[in-house]
Amino acid sequence: MSQNIALITGASRGLGKNAALALAKAGVDLIVTYHSKADEAEAVVAEAKWMGRKAVAMQLDTGNVSAFADFSTQLATHLQQIWQREQFNFLVNNAGFGAHALLSQTTEQQFDALLNVHFKGVFFLTQTLLPQIANGGSILNLSSGLTRFALPGYGAYAAMKGAVEVLSRYLALESGARGIRVNTLAPGAIETDFGGGAVRDNADINSYIASQTALGRVGLPDDIGGVVQMLLSEQSGWINGQRIEVSGGIHL
Repeated sequence: MSQNIALITGASRGLGKNAALALAKAGVDLIVTYHSKADEAEAVVAEAKWMGRKAVAMQLDTGNVSAFADFSTQLATHLQQIWQREQFNFLVNNAGFGAHALLSQTTEQQFDALLNVHFKGVFFLTQTLLPQIANGGSILNLSSGLTRFALPGYGAYAAMKGAVEVLSRYLALESGARGIRVNTLAPGAIETDFGGGAVRDNADINSYIASQTALGRVGLPDDIGGVVQMLLSEQSGWINGQRIEVSGGIHL
């Protein structure tokens, strides 16, 4: 059986970094993308190599659809040079950013920025890369607990993630003939620098979320990476077209 390779967008920090390293620990080689923090992405690559994995970092703005064709060409070069392959196995659409504004105050600029990264980018990057995903592979799209429960100020962000959840089901249906599974992972509130680090750094927000969570605490990046690895593994081979929430039981 050939070596599995995962491509994770937005993997220089936060959940993407944690997922990448969890996959590397499980024996998966890595292609990690970053928007601007090349040094942080290279640190992830170095750690994966230390684990004995092959890895490479690639710059990508997931909100710029016009760049995807060139990215695919560069990806093909890396696959050939590093792995002597034309395809990879796992695509994790993780890249994103947080935004907080009431619907009545959301600007068109904010809306378009969210749309381009969280939905349009996911749609067209996946479309572009599908020929480079091996038959029997897997796609995992990141959503949010906010598509199930509503908190003021996250409406536009959550709407984009809701679109991704619908897209994932259709992708699963249309990719099934190639044996490619597609699922959605919906994290709850996690202590990272996402959205300015509010969950991590604001004690009031942190304690409120913990009080609303059945397991009594806020999520940590390590709560997510292992689930990404599990959902991409053969052990999850019959999970397809599903939304899996990883939130410790918030707002049950």
